Amino acid sequence: MENAADRNPDPDAIRADLMQRIVALDSRADRERAGDLAQDLDAIRRIAQASGLQPAVSVAHVLDAALARGERGPLIHGWLDILKDAIGCERIDGPTCDAYLAACSVRLAS
Repeated sequence: MENAADRNPDPDAIRADLMQRIVALDSRADRERAGDLAQDLDAIRRIAQASGLQPAVSVAHVLDAALARGERGPLIHGWLDILKDAIGCERIDGPTCDAYLAACSVRLAS
């Protein structure tokens, strides 16, 4: 699938493309197999990585591990919400990545 990063290196266009992909993934999260969801999540992760959106990459790794464990339902929806927040975040430093990972851990414990 072509993505905004291929057509236009504009950061806002890339973020918009990623948000659309996350919304689409979220709408299918309750009914599709984890492997199918993981493929789409990997595409999101690759675009985020290529765009320097490291907090989103960190959250995508957590989500990928959850899908590999067979997690479904509300937990996945919550992590996708965190992923949306990470996509919109302007900060891309290590402490910001750590904060998003901590948010994922808190969501897991809830």
